[in-house]
Amino acid sequence: MQGDPADTTIQPLPTVPRTALPGGEPAARPAPALPLRAAGVLLGCLTAVLGLLYFVVAGLPLGPLLLWPRTRRPAFVVLTSGARRLTALERWRRSVLFGDSFPDRPVPDQRILRYLAARTYAGLITGVVLGLLAVGAVLAGLLVASLARGTLDGRELATQVVLGGALLFLDVQGLFSLEALDARMARECFGPSERELMQQRIDELATSRAEVLQAVDTERRRIERDLHDGVQQRLVALAMLLGRARRGGRTPEQARSLLEQAHKESQDVLTELREVAWRVYPTALDNLGLQEALAGVSERCSIPVRTDFALAEPLPASVETAAYFVVSEAVTNAAKHSAATEIQVSVRKYGPVLLVQVEDDGVGGAKPEGSGLTGLRSRVGALDGRLHVHSPSGGPTTITAELPCA
Repeated sequence: MQGDPADTTIQPLPTVPRTALPGGEPAARPAPALPLRAAGVLLGCLTAVLGLLYFVVAGLPLGPLLLWPRTRRPAFVVLTSGARRLTALERWRRSVLFGDSFPDRPVPDQRILRYLAARTYAGLITGVVLGLLAVGAVLAGLLVASLARGTLDGRELATQVVLGGALLFLDVQGLFSLEALDARMARECFGPSERELMQQRIDELATSRAEVLQAVDTERRRIERDLHDGVQQRLVALAMLLGRARRGGRTPEQARSLLEQAHKESQDVLTELREVAWRVYPTALDNLGLQEALAGVSERCSIPVRTDFALAEPLPASVETAAYFVVSEAVTNAAKHSAATEIQVSVRKYGPVLLVQVEDDGVGGAKPEGSGLTGLRSRVGALDGRLHVHSPSGGPTTITAELPCA
């Protein structure tokens, strides 16, 4: 098996947003209109003032108590309880006025306080920038009034326009940057928004689609190579043997020997064809199920294979197929490259996830960028699963596939 070391710990599958399109894919809410977002920015300035007042009114008296070990915990609880109320207001502001929808999960107390402090600072800076923008608007009005009265010459007008335009650009750019900072802080505190989860899901689907197409093309090339280099060569040899047997001048013993060779070659061709067919799709999956198909993999392997199959209920056909090919490819690679003396296969289900693990006691040093493991990763990724390869130099090599069954 070819792959670099990688962690084989089971990780949670990606979270899918609650809303969905008719086809089953998650959908995000449309972006709010500009007036709502502008109202959100103004409201953020007001909530920042509330945060500043809270830290002054509650934080300063509680500060000495936070320094004393005996009163630190109660004072921290009191300070955090008020901070959670202000943070809930910030979360409501981001949800209603900016269209964000965050996962419903608990947030640690330390993160609540850090977020409220950073949000207060950013909100006050936003208020200052808005104040400068308002002052600039007043000055622009005075400039227009002076121009209408004719008390402003061309040089002064050009200077005022250039300076005012530069300050207006800096003000607007500052507002956009502060709004992006506000969104990033909320995301870090409450988790990714629904829209970001949607975009992440789209990226994952696009990547898995491209990988599946590449894996199909690679599989076709491998089948063509197997037929050309294996079956075709054996059929040519069989035709030559039959041709030699048909030519005259042969004794009965020689003809019988050639026919026996041809018969043996035909059996080898059938075996080769059967192997190619099993690598394309094993009919035992449909007829006998995954356990019997894996037993066939063990029988055809030149290395002893111990299989731990513990499933009490049937699996979806796509999951069975992916699990079979993970085991088949991993066992084949181990037999060819690992110099192993034993292979252990485990197929178990943990909740909604099927865990398929193949471990050998070989020399290790497998490379995940190899064509075999790359194809497996694409096949597993098409089902929203994960493939982990752990193969340190000297072994052992462990390939773990996590396949969601729901």
